[in-house]
Amino acid sequence: MRSAVMSGRVVAGLLGVMLVGLGASASALAAVGDGMAVARSNACMGCHAVDRKLVGPSFKDIAAKYKGDAGAQAKLEKKVRDGGAGVWGAIPMPSHPAMSAGDVRDVVAWVLAGAPASK
Repeated sequence: MRSAVMSGRVVAGLLGVMLVGLGASASALAAVGDGMAVARSNACMGCHAVDRKLVGPSFKDIAAKYKGDAGAQAKLEKKVRDGGAGVWGAIPMPSHPAMSAGDVRDVVAWVLAGAPASK
């Protein structure tokens, strides 16, 4: 009887972990889906394009540069908020302090996912 209760708790715990993981994945996918809209509404497309260099690097080039970098999301969120220079050349990226934290998170997740087209 005791092992049946323990087994039930283990299964319930595993299901909870799986559901939390699915929820995180779903929200990450939603952020990626919103990325293009965020980029367009915050003037990102004035300096960046999905697949070619404009003033700044293409979103696809940014994704390639940071592929496999576990800290990329945080680094790029900071870069979007605070601006910077030197990573892609001499032209500085201006800061975007008026962007909401959610918009910054969403657009960076979208860029790191390779800037997929909206569905």
